[in-house]
Amino acid sequence: MTSGLWELVLQGVWVTIQLLVLSALLATAVSFVAGIARTHRLWIVRFLAGLYTEVFRGTSALVMIFWVFFVLPPAFGWQLVPLWAGTLALGLTYGAYGAEIVRGALGAVDPAQQEGGIALSFTPWQRMRLILLPQAVPEMIPPFSNLLIELLKGTALVSIMGMGDLAFSGNLVRLALQESAEIYTYVLLVYFVLAFLLTRMMRGLEKRLKAGVGKAPAPAAEKVAAQPAGAGGGLR
Repeated sequence: MTSGLWELVLQGVWVTIQLLVLSALLATAVSFVAGIARTHRLWIVRFLAGLYTEVFRGTSALVMIFWVFFVLPPAFGWQLVPLWAGTLALGLTYGAYGAEIVRGALGAVDPAQQEGGIALSFTPWQRMRLILLPQAVPEMIPPFSNLLIELLKGTALVSIMGMGDLAFSGNLVRLALQESAEIYTYVLLVYFVLAFLLTRMMRGLEKRLKAGVGKAPAPAAEKVAAQPAGAGGGLR
């Protein structure tokens, strides 16, 4: 493969990384807003958050890209560039799945923690920020890691807009060389490497967030050894 074709593939990798980062940031923000709203005390907030979640989880990401890029511009008189159209469609779609992860993790926190915050006269936001989220976020990392990998693979859908991502660039190189097996093997390897790096990054983040959370109490023997001499008033 010539240097020009390799450059085309590398440009596709860079476009895929940009799309992944931007849509992941949007999906994360949407996940926490909608997920927390699903636990709100007002039914209208829960209803609206639930409506968003069901609509975007129940529709195809591919069709959503079609809507954002081809259907909405004539209706509203504006046209998004492919990068932002893909970011919006993927971010909102995968954010709906992330909202359920956030809701489930918040619901899994021991109710006694919530009651303790109420006993301390914390406001709902203080209970969420100081009690619930610090315990729930570490538990969100493994499912969010899987969702991030799915989002990486979902970025290939933007090729329908003619966006020069990795899948689109790989197809152009295939047409130029007429070598399907070799080119698509390269593309698969690039996706695998990106997914592997994301997995390792998320595992490191999980370990860092869980450091010091839920440590087991020291064994009784260690407690006795740590006591100063003469403490405890033992039998003589």
